[in-house]
Amino acid sequence: MSQQQIFEWIKQDALRMRALYEAQKLGLEDWCLAAGFVRNLVWDRLHQRSDNSPLNDIDVVYFNSQDLSPETDRQYEKQLETLAPDLPWSVKNQARMHLKYSREPYTSTCDAMSYWVEIETAVGVRLNADNQLELVAPLGIDSLFTFTISANPKHGIPEVLQQRARDKRWTERWPQLAIKL
Repeated sequence: MSQQQIFEWIKQDALRMRALYEAQKLGLEDWCLAAGFVRNLVWDRLHQRSDNSPLNDIDVVYFNSQDLSPETDRQYEKQLETLAPDLPWSVKNQARMHLKYSREPYTSTCDAMSYWVEIETAVGVRLNADNQLELVAPLGIDSLFTFTISANPKHGIPEVLQQRARDKRWTERWPQLAIKL
């Protein structure tokens, strides 16, 4: 499986393409739609589900080191809610996310994603200026296709993965998945 396969699946998904076009309208720096937006779609297709798993939220991540205010994220969410009120938006500036785990400041969205809890979650997609899909995957995409939920060694807290897997009921929804600590 490949990046091209992910792009094909996204292009076939009207909701995901609509979300990408709406998010693009914000004109954010270094942005993508990430986490379950890509991960869930891949796992649904690998499990041969004909329907898409519902998205709890659509994670819009971006990088702006000049404005770390959570209120700015809320303003972007409100803009997206106006554009597409039926979609569950969640906007987070990755330039401040290092504070949650007392890390050195991140340098980009890709750098921040490289510390996310699971390797398979650290995948995003965006539209470039030519409306072509681009993948953001600092830890690669290979593990997305191996039916695993893998702890990211850079995150360093595997218990967080175990709790997230339980809370999100991943192995119930996608029974072929195995947790790899």
